[in-house]
Amino acid sequence: MQNLRAPGISHRACTLLAVRWMVMVASVMLSAMALAELPDEDAEGWSLRKETDNIQVFTIDQPDSSFQAFKAEAVLDVPIENVMAVMVNPQSCVEWVHNCSESYAFGDGDFHDRYAYSVNNMPWPVTDRDYVIRIRTRGNPHDGEVVMELNAIPDERNKESDYIRVDKSDTLYRFIPEGDQTRMIWVQHTDPNGSIPGWLVNTLLVDIPVRSMKQLERVAGWERYQNHELVYDQEGRLKDVVPKTQTGDD
Repeated sequence: MQNLRAPGISHRACTLLAVRWMVMVASVMLSAMALAELPDEDAEGWSLRKETDNIQVFTIDQPDSSFQAFKAEAVLDVPIENVMAVMVNPQSCVEWVHNCSESYAFGDGDFHDRYAYSVNNMPWPVTDRDYVIRIRTRGNPHDGEVVMELNAIPDERNKESDYIRVDKSDTLYRFIPEGDQTRMIWVQHTDPNGSIPGWLVNTLLVDIPVRSMKQLERVAGWERYQNHELVYDQEGRLKDVVPKTQTGDD
């Protein structure tokens, strides 16, 4: 067999390179598998469970899980810049997500790929759950759409004794500008871990996005989230959400 090793590179070096390549490929495959957990927005089987004001909530069974996924869609009466100013704040979970009691960023990360820790209050006597989440954000300057993918990575931080760590949770947010309003599509599937009956979670499932989306609309109208803009780099990638530059009168 022909030796494909380049001149001057030892067998050990080649082995290390091969191992690194396999690790990289495995990482990409695992990432794709994590995202594949969510059902497609247009998949057959979605069932309309609730429609109130401008919010629709659908659910669908998930294979190998007793917990359903949900899809919620609403038109928020606030511009996308306001909404994204909320979403990039690592502590905003407590402001708008129903039952979120603690949230903050941790570790090394940037706008496109970062990490957050949060705690979700559960009704007594159920133990509260905590989440370790990887958040990836991308935007399209042509149509203004912003997509956020949130995936549980439970082993990224040590477990807390007071909580049960959620080890499987996948979320997709899509924000689409419609003039001074924002269409939000939220798809999520979470296995809360521990001894919670699936039928109980599925019964309460629709209330989470309804309450949260209504609150997000309110929060995005707060003063501190006004007058922001989406910033793109030269390649057209969304790179930040920042306050608009304050300029004086001419």
